[in-house]
Amino acid sequence: MTIYTARPIDPGVLKELRDLDDAERPCDPYVDPEGGDPLRCCLRPIRPGELVALVSYAPLRRWAAGTAASPGAYDEQGPVFIHAEPCAGPSGDGYPFARPGALRTLRRYDARGHIAGGRLLEIPVAADEAFDAALDEAFSDPEVALVHVRAVEYGCFQFEVRRP
Repeated sequence: MTIYTARPIDPGVLKELRDLDDAERPCDPYVDPEGGDPLRCCLRPIRPGELVALVSYAPLRRWAAGTAASPGAYDEQGPVFIHAEPCAGPSGDGYPFARPGALRTLRRYDARGHIAGGRLLEIPVAADEAFDAALDEAFSDPEVALVHVRAVEYGCFQFEVRRP
C-alpha cells in the first residue's frame, strides 16, 4: 500500500493527445511487436502486439492550464507512450515502473509551476517505501505543489504525484 497516488495522464487529455499531441502532430498509432515500454495512460508496460502511439506530452503545461500557474521556461514536452484507443486506466497497486536499480528523479514544482528542487532515487527492492520516503521529503516543503517522476536515462516523464 502506497501513501501517495501515481497519477496517469487524465482521460480527457488522452482523448486530445489521440487527435493532436502537445507538439501539434497527429497521433500515429502502431502495433508494438516487442512491448515493454511504459504506458502513461494505465501506468503499466506495453504488452507485445498492443496498438499504441508515441506522442509529445507537456505535463506541467497541462497542469498549469487548470491552475493559476505560469511555468514559463520550466514548461517541457517530451515523448510518452499511450494506448491508441481508450483503456481502463491503472489497475495495479504500488508505484509504476519501479524496477529495482532504475534511476528516477523526483522533480518538485511550486504553485507557480517553477522547479522547487529535486531528488535522485535509485529504486531499491522496497520500492514503495523508498518512493513514500522521497515524496514525504518533497511534500514536507509547503511550497511544493506537485512532483514529476522522470527516468534519468532519457528524462522521460513517468508519472505525476500531487500534494495530498
